[in-house]
Amino acid sequence: MERWINSTTGTDFVLLGLFLHIQSPKVLFTLIFLVFLTALGGNVMMMILIWFDSHLHTPMYFLLSQLSLMDLLYSSTFVPKIAIDFLSGRNSISYTGCGIQLFLFTTLVGAECLLLAVMAYDRYVALCHPLHYSVLMCPVVCAFMVTGTWLGALLNALIHVIYTLSLPYCASREIHHFFCEIPALLKLVCADTSLYENGLFVSGVLFLLFPISAIMASYGQILFTILRLRSNLGMRKALATCFSHMIVVSLFYGTAIIKYFLPKAYHTEEQDKVVSVFYTILTPVLNPLIYSLRNKDVAAALRKVLGR
Repeated sequence: MERWINSTTGTDFVLLGLFLHIQSPKVLFTLIFLVFLTALGGNVMMMILIWFDSHLHTPMYFLLSQLSLMDLLYSSTFVPKIAIDFLSGRNSISYTGCGIQLFLFTTLVGAECLLLAVMAYDRYVALCHPLHYSVLMCPVVCAFMVTGTWLGALLNALIHVIYTLSLPYCASREIHHFFCEIPALLKLVCADTSLYENGLFVSGVLFLLFPISAIMASYGQILFTILRLRSNLGMRKALATCFSHMIVVSLFYGTAIIKYFLPKAYHTEEQDKVVSVFYTILTPVLNPLIYSLRNKDVAAALRKVLGR
């Protein structure tokens, strides 16, 4: 590691990675790569099923296909770089490469935060206003909301990446992380970043707390509607429809809040790495498993494809 750090150029960063203090790095690398392959196969499978099965051409599954696309891009942003670094022993990343990785991560995490709120709204309309569902969630409205999530996340990422990379960095270029992330980069800056960190907090409120509030409001209305149902069968179907989405929301937002909203004194760099592994590598593999196992329509489409 020291030999490689000394040989890097002045504009390179050094990713200390996941394996710095691990006793069995090969075992951990193998597990991460297997998880990546599972996430790759699971999300591609979900997208193919939704694309080719006409029964899944609904707003709910269109939004689910967007989630699978985001998760696919998510894991593909980090794991190939981790694999290259581990196999080659070269942990450096160029200034441009760091900027690209930072931009992709910030875009994808922002887009997924907003998309999960849109998915909650879709379930709210389907269960609380079923007679108006075809109007409130028509293809044009659905496409408009998805486009808005991508554009909002792109604009947010562009602002943060341009500002972060324009900051003055100290002589040390060692990033105590396995990818370029804003909090890890700010530790290398030779300037006061307190004002910018306040801006990051505001961005976190917009992309985390506001969507969470919208999701809670949507599911509060859904719960109120379910409690008024006299049919136990209808209640079970409604809960089954929402249960998968709530699991995904809890996993994704829970880890993000731990990472970005807990004070620094309550988590170390190693704990940050563990949390980051959860929402960048593990969550993309859990999402298709949760939706495919809990959703009868997806399971039926999968059986149809396997039958062919």
